[in-house]
Amino acid sequence: MSQSTPSIDPHRTALLVMDYQPSVLASLDETEHLLDHVQDAIATLRRHGGHIAYVRVAFDTADVDAIPEHSRMYRIAQLARDHLHKDAPATAVHARLAPEAGDIVVRKTRVGAFSTTDLDEQLRARGITTLLLAGVSTSGVVLSTVRDAHDRDYTVYVLADATADPKPHVHEFLTEHVFPTQADVITVSGLKRLFDDTMKREGEGN
Repeated sequence: MSQSTPSIDPHRTALLVMDYQPSVLASLDETEHLLDHVQDAIATLRRHGGHIAYVRVAFDTADVDAIPEHSRMYRIAQLARDHLHKDAPATAVHARLAPEAGDIVVRKTRVGAFSTTDLDEQLRARGITTLLLAGVSTSGVVLSTVRDAHDRDYTVYVLADATADPKPHVHEFLTEHVFPTQADVITVSGLKRLFDDTMKREGEGN
C-alpha cells in the first residue's frame, strides 16, 4: 500500500463503481464483505459531496454483431449474447449499490471504463480531476482503467478492499507491485482518513 497520499478535493473527485453487477460478481467466491466496502465508499463520497459514476458491461445485438471475428472479444461477446444483454437483470448494477439521481451511469462493451463510453466527457464536464476506483476484476476493468485514467492525466486512487479478482494472488500482485507506479493504493478506511485530514487542514486554514 502507498504510505502517504496528498489531500484531495471531494468536489472534484469521483468514485468509479465498475462492473458491480451479478453477472460479474458470480466469478467471486465471496462478495458480502466486498459489497460492504463499496457501500461504505459510496456513502463516504456522498457525505463529502463527491461524485459517483457507475460502469457496467453489457451488450445489445448491434454491439455483438459489430465485433469482428478476428477480435478476442468476438468469442466472449458471442457467449455473452444472452446473459450479458443490456436488458438482462444480471447486467444491472447490484441492488445494494443502486445509482441515485444525478449519478453518472455508463454502459461499456470492452474491458476498460473509458474506451467505449462517454465517461471521460461526463467527468470533465463536472470538473473531476481525481478518480477512486472500485471494481471487479482487479486484472480486468481496474487494470485497464488505471492505465487509461493515468494517461488521461487524472489523479488515480485504487481502493484495494473495494476491488477483487477471481484469483486473489493476482489481486495482491497488482495492488502491491503494479498499480503503485500509476496510482495510490489505499483502503476505504484510508479514504475516510484522507477526507478527514483534508477537512481538518482546510479548517485550520480558515
